[in-house]
Amino acid sequence: MDKNLAATLIMNFYVAFGVLVGGSLIGGIGAFLTGHPPLDQIHELALKLKIWAIVAAIGGTFDTFISIERGIFEGTHGDVLKTLLMVFSALCGAQTGTLIIQWLTQEQFR
Repeated sequence: MDKNLAATLIMNFYVAFGVLVGGSLIGGIGAFLTGHPPLDQIHELALKLKIWAIVAAIGGTFDTFISIERGIFEGTHGDVLKTLLMVFSALCGAQTGTLIIQWLTQEQFR
């Protein structure tokens, strides 16, 4: 595997992880300051931020989808594989963050 690709996959994982965990915990501080139950709010935010963590990790643009389209219709299958690995890496980071939030709040996700 290319060093650049490995570095990108690691970065995608941790960006998605950081967006989810950081956003949920900071949102919990906001809930505390406004008089809402912080653990419930952290739990709810983790559910809402999961897709946005993935979008933030892959760049938040349509370049990912253009790369997949190019790979399918122009025959550059390496681009499709790299893009899918990037999305999978971000998904793993978001899922790991979700599991940590679940452990922290002791709530069950639906």
